[in-house]
Amino acid sequence: MKLPTSLGSILIIACLFSSNAAWAEDAFTRVEDVIYGRKWGTALTMDVFTPKQANGAAIVFVVSGGWYSAHEAINLAFAKEFLDRGYTVFAVVHGSQPKFTIPEVLEDLNRAVRFIRSNAEKYQIDPSRIGICGASAGGHLSLMLGTAGSSGNPDAKDPVDRASSRVQAVACFFPPTDFLNYGTQGEIALGRGILKDYRAPFDFHEYDKKTKAFVPITDEARVLEIGKLISPVNHVTSDDPPTLIIHGDADKLVPIQQAEIIIEKLKSVGVASELVSKKGRDHGWPEIGSDFKTLADWFDKYLVKP
Repeated sequence: MKLPTSLGSILIIACLFSSNAAWAEDAFTRVEDVIYGRKWGTALTMDVFTPKQANGAAIVFVVSGGWYSAHEAINLAFAKEFLDRGYTVFAVVHGSQPKFTIPEVLEDLNRAVRFIRSNAEKYQIDPSRIGICGASAGGHLSLMLGTAGSSGNPDAKDPVDRASSRVQAVACFFPPTDFLNYGTQGEIALGRGILKDYRAPFDFHEYDKKTKAFVPITDEARVLEIGKLISPVNHVTSDDPPTLIIHGDADKLVPIQQAEIIIEKLKSVGVASELVSKKGRDHGWPEIGSDFKTLADWFDKYLVKP
């Protein structure tokens, strides 16, 4: 069976640095398929990696490529650098395209962070020291949590929903940040243009109570409004967490302009932020594993207590 393009991409990224993943098996514990929520009769899961020498901070790793997410895409190499430094790593699998769209995926990620924070005592982490990272779509989702994470609902029946989904640091690779100005001003990429092969994540729909069926949202104004809401560049405020982006300047799928515009906006409101440009690199590169050290350095700077 041919892999979906997005699944193939995240597995390829994993393979690029999986050879460096060897380390003592007793250095950490792994609990698989921890259920952090349910929707439409489906369990939402994450794997929890706990180092034996924990520093009390947590990293949420968003398992996503092209907004496709799967348990088999969790690679130990993703967690190695963080575990070596004492971070507890939560590898989050979200409701995947083509079944679920980006707004639905964002609900999952918000739920995941709330779950982690509400279970901070169980996992022995500091709920005020949670970072998030990912690559490509995972980077986009990380930035959405960084810029649009929200406080919980104090009146919610579920204690998880009372917790905040805000994070304290973001570090990611080559993320989309503005679907209405994609590469150039006014270029729309809502499953169109460069992202024409990713139509399902942008197949916005809603439930019609009269017909008792889900119907597509076809009104262009509404589609563009949703596109604006799922673009992290539109949520930047001065209280956003420190943000690092690593991006290839020859990226043809996600132009580096996407990183440049959000970093510029973050800096304009006083948020500590940095763009590391990889000269001549496209959407991923063979030595990407070594760049996880840069991500970990960023988290060390903003999440680790002196």
